[in-house]
Amino acid sequence: MTAKATLRYARVPARKARYVVDLIRGKDVEDAIQTLTFSRRRAARAVLKLLNSAVANAEQRGDLDLDLLYVQRATVDVGPTMKRIRPRAQGRAYLIRRRTCHITLELAERIG
Repeated sequence: MTAKATLRYARVPARKARYVVDLIRGKDVEDAIQTLTFSRRRAARAVLKLLNSAVANAEQRGDLDLDLLYVQRATVDVGPTMKRIRPRAQGRAYLIRRRTCHITLELAERIG
């Protein structure tokens, strides 16, 4: 059985969030929490909050042993891009893209 949590429209570019998610994929939950707590990347805070939510979902279900949980699947998909315009010299406009992403974590029970 698995426990799942999804964060949609995170205000972090998908490319930068993937660095953080790659750090915890396949790790035990305790190790993943330690890794995210001490990571200096901005996306680590959002992923840590999402990981805690997935653990709470597993606890709520009641059929999973919390000590044996590990990050089975962790994906980052591209979300919509907010477009903003910044004025530049000589009447030109500069497009600013504020990228978002959708992060999904799946926790499973390690067998053994």
